[in-house]
Amino acid sequence: MSNKIATIEELGGALPPKGRLMGLDLGTKTIGLALSDVERRLASPLDTIRRVKFSTDADALLKRAADFDVQALIFGLPLNMDGTEGPRAQATRAFMRNLRKLTSLPFAFWDERLSTAAVTRELIAQDASRAKRAEVVDRMAAAYILQGALDRLSRLD
Repeated sequence: MSNKIATIEELGGALPPKGRLMGLDLGTKTIGLALSDVERRLASPLDTIRRVKFSTDADALLKRAADFDVQALIFGLPLNMDGTEGPRAQATRAFMRNLRKLTSLPFAFWDERLSTAAVTRELIAQDASRAKRAEVVDRMAAAYILQGALDRLSRLD
């Protein structure tokens, strides 16, 4: 599969039977990363990249993907509550358009509405301090996004 934008369904049909996927929560200050197991059943928080500039961010992201032999990228797409795309969704699409020039990895977008809110609620329920929440929320949101995509992929089989 070329590195065109795919739906989750198209991506699922083009992937090898096993191999890791990477989930991304693209923020203005950080990029949260999550990784699936090779069986693509479970998403785990991986890392947070502090954003600097596109080329630096892209290099760090692609290095992490290469470190784990990632087969595809799942980008959280921050849609508005009514399903429309606002400035954040447009910025995410622009980042991916630029990243496509640097990698042949296929990718898909996954609706990330409320992912950060859900993760934050869970961390509060676990009595995590504000500092701890700030430290882990981006990569946990990436895992939340990736898990949603993995669950959808598992229903395609």
